[in-house]
Amino acid sequence: MTIKRIHSGSPFEAKIGYCRAVVAGGFVHVAGTVGQGDTVAEQCQSALDVIAGALDKAGASMADVVRVTYYLPDRHEFEACYDILASTFGDNPPAATMIECGLIDPKYRIEIEVTALAPAAS
Repeated sequence: MTIKRIHSGSPFEAKIGYCRAVVAGGFVHVAGTVGQGDTVAEQCQSALDVIAGALDKAGASMADVVRVTYYLPDRHEFEACYDILASTFGDNPPAATMIECGLIDPKYRIEIEVTALAPAAS
C-alpha cells in the first residue's frame, strides 16, 4: 500500500509530529484543523478552507468527504456554523459527529477533521 503525506507547512507539524493529511487505503484522512478568526463561524469557514486545500493537494474535494467530526468547547456555538456547513456539504452530506470537548488553546472555538475518498489511482 502506498502512503502519501501532505504537509501544510505549519510549524506544529514538525513540533508535534503529524501532517495535515494522509492518503492511504483509498481514503484521505485530514487531521483536526482549527481556523482563524474571532467568531466560531469565522473559524469554521477558515478551517474548512484549509481542509479544502489539503484535499485539493490529494486530488480530492469536499464532495468526496464521507465522514466529518466537529469538536467544540461549547456545543451551544455549533448552530452558528450550520449555514456554512450546509453550504459546504449540503449536496454531498457526509456522516457527521459533533463532540463537546476542550481544544488545544481557548482561543479556538471549533476543530474539524474529515475523511474523504481518495481519487482512483491512474
